[in-house]
Amino acid sequence: MNKYLLIMFIATFFSASSQILLKQSANQTHKNVIFEYLNWRVILSYFIFFAVLLVNTYAYTQVDMKYGAVIDTCTYVFVMILSGVILRESFTKWKLIGNLIIIAGVIVYTL
Repeated sequence: MNKYLLIMFIATFFSASSQILLKQSANQTHKNVIFEYLNWRVILSYFIFFAVLLVNTYAYTQVDMKYGAVIDTCTYVFVMILSGVILRESFTKWKLIGNLIIIAGVIVYTL
């Protein structure tokens, strides 16, 4: 079961990465409306979302549902970290507090 929990945890990182790709695409100016949706960042992002869906569906066959929901909340933490590192977005006090509450909840729930 621990192997599948790790797989789900890694999948949340990829899910957060795909959200960063979508944000990068949204921040760019495109030639027209079609290219807002048909560019490599958007296509890769949705491919990653689909792959994560398949991986999580398989992992849920070996993991209790209660753990999956907790692991999925780690996506918020990964998005905050990646948006700071890649997009150079600043962390506000409230973002940090919110993410610390998420991390504390994950720790308390899993113990």
